[in-house]
Amino acid sequence: MAKRNNVVQLAEVKPVQFGDALRERYLSYALSTIMSRSLPDVRDGLKPVHRRLMYAMRQLRLDPNSAFKKSARVVGDVIGQYHPHGDQSIYDALVRLAQEFAARYPLIEGQGNFGNIDGDNPAAMRYTEARLTEVAEALLGGIDENAVDFRPNYDGSTEEPIVLPGGFPNLLANGAAGIAVGMATSIPPHNVGELCDALLHLIKTPNSRIETLVDLVKGPDFPTGGILVEPREAIVEAYRTGRGAFRLRARWEVEQLPRGQYRIVVTQIPYQVQKGKLIERIAEIINAKKLPILEDVRDESADDVRIVLEPKTGNVPAELLMEQLFKLSDLETRFPLNLNVLDKDNTPRVMDLREALQAFLDHRREVLVRRSTFRLAAIERRLEILDGYLIAYLNLDELIKIIREEDEPKPKMIKAFGLTDMQAEAILNMRLRALRRLEEFEIRGEHKKLSAERKDLKALLKDEGLQWDAIAEEVRETKKKFGGKTELGRRRTELADAPAEIEHAIEDFVEREPITVVLSEKGWIRAAKGHLDDKAAGELKYKEGDTARFAIHAQSTDKILLFGSNGRFYTVGCDRLPSARGHGEPIRLMIELGNEQDIVQVDVFKGGRRFLVASDAGRGFIVPEDEVVAQTKNGKQVLNLADKEKAQVLSVVPDGANQIAVLSEGRKLLIFPLDQVPEMGRGRGVLLQKSKGDYLSDAQAFILSAGLAWANRVIPAAELKFWRGERAQAGRMPEKGWPRAKRFKD
Repeated sequence: MAKRNNVVQLAEVKPVQFGDALRERYLSYALSTIMSRSLPDVRDGLKPVHRRLMYAMRQLRLDPNSAFKKSARVVGDVIGQYHPHGDQSIYDALVRLAQEFAARYPLIEGQGNFGNIDGDNPAAMRYTEARLTEVAEALLGGIDENAVDFRPNYDGSTEEPIVLPGGFPNLLANGAAGIAVGMATSIPPHNVGELCDALLHLIKTPNSRIETLVDLVKGPDFPTGGILVEPREAIVEAYRTGRGAFRLRARWEVEQLPRGQYRIVVTQIPYQVQKGKLIERIAEIINAKKLPILEDVRDESADDVRIVLEPKTGNVPAELLMEQLFKLSDLETRFPLNLNVLDKDNTPRVMDLREALQAFLDHRREVLVRRSTFRLAAIERRLEILDGYLIAYLNLDELIKIIREEDEPKPKMIKAFGLTDMQAEAILNMRLRALRRLEEFEIRGEHKKLSAERKDLKALLKDEGLQWDAIAEEVRETKKKFGGKTELGRRRTELADAPAEIEHAIEDFVEREPITVVLSEKGWIRAAKGHLDDKAAGELKYKEGDTARFAIHAQSTDKILLFGSNGRFYTVGCDRLPSARGHGEPIRLMIELGNEQDIVQVDVFKGGRRFLVASDAGRGFIVPEDEVVAQTKNGKQVLNLADKEKAQVLSVVPDGANQIAVLSEGRKLLIFPLDQVPEMGRGRGVLLQKSKGDYLSDAQAFILSAGLAWANRVIPAAELKFWRGERAQAGRMPEKGWPRAKRFKD
């Protein structure tokens, strides 16, 4: 049996550099992402998925006056005919167009659960229903009148519009956001009434200044309201360059309560901020005591937004409290402006405000010309038929005779009365009831009306000025229908001046009261009311196996300094410390201190003092107290350490001190002049005590004439002569009978 040879014909193989092939394919992907997914068209303000959604819904006859249809039906049609992508992504796009808190002028009217401002997800598409809104109808108006070009869909089975006629300035009215490859767009929503005013002004004055347009388009108008506090100069610059950002704040008001108390009620939150997460964030701020004058936050929202903030005292100005919340939470946000869009040639570029408005007007003029041309052709066809009808009425008997006697009456009619083929066909299709005398009058009236309309259309198509007048009238109609006098069109975002700096700090209003800061051996910190002695501090409740380590007296308005074994200083406000009713909180949750590191010393920040800091290797220096205050949880590195070294000493340098005493683990004592130690802001320092296999245990500055305080004893200056020397010496063992403690203070 003969073997059959299967020969596979291969295409010509060409050697290509891998980098070139990758570059070519990635460029194709990037262009596809930019033009077919991420950037909106400047003419209708839509991305392809939104345009296909709306066109598919129109094909399903889901106009504003029709019944709703299941969202799943809409998504299925969009996938099957126009947009072969995932059903969830298409449904997400549909949902966003229907959410009143997401779209300033919703293009889809939803029925069912379409999510909420708390961030809850919408119901599945099989449960929700949708139809188009009047805004969407304005965008689609004239699409059947050759207003725009169509192209084959992805499988060539039908056609889809390249762009919508766009009788509504959707790009700026609803805004857009998207991330492409190498570029992005972010356009906030605006008020249609203001946009229409700017469009009318631009029709009269094509070279309008940006400042003049900003007088009309005052700034974004977000669906969730809020207060825009961006300075006018910054707004003008953003619209001039097409890039910038807008500072948006929540709207709030004060409700007075008995006995001088009050509460703050937030009624509008910034755009795209989820209310649920915002309240969680404020609760975290309260729990972390980052804002000690705020006691509670509650959500009393129903259909409207109502977030209640309860301050601890009515003495704090509400403006000061809100300024702090604006800094710490999303009650204040910045919304970016990046007017990066596709122009009519499908080229992505950043436009300024005037260019974006002018592109919309140019598109409307093109749509007007195309629709007028389409209408004129339809009128010409109708007038031709009406002319044929009138000829039929004038020659009715002869026409009837021809129709009755001729097998093929059409050619005979054309020859006898000079009819066109269309006229003859229309006459043959005429019903007998149309032969009434009354019908003739109606035909003549229609003929006269259409002739006048034809005259107007021809004049319109020849005169550019008439075209702009017609567009201006369309813009006025849009303003009347969706402008500021309507419930949908009234401005929601208030414009306000940038806030002035408040003179007082929030700490000025924290109630000042005595406290005792207690840090346990295992690193749990808390604040007890009153100034407790060591015995009372030790009697507080501790976790099993834990006990008090540091107990310092302070005021609730103070800050405490913590010196870590890593050489860093940390600063914690006393108002942030947990109450002593419990065990407190681990200090490591408040500061960035590793598990292998420990706290060396704790002190109250007073300002103006000097500290002696030193490592266990015997190196140290003097640092001003004002230079060790840390602003973040990471602390401030002051004492630099070598490998395996750790910070060991933090002691206050008393006023008038002239000597330093250092003590090693081997109990060698050395006393030398204070002026031999430099004052630095940061560093490793100088060698204080020379040691071989020994480590520095403690060091302190003191006044020689007052003697050396060691444990519970003060050693007079006369007895210290034998241990006085120079810095970096080894020192000598103390006399018999002197304190045996390895630190000067127990």
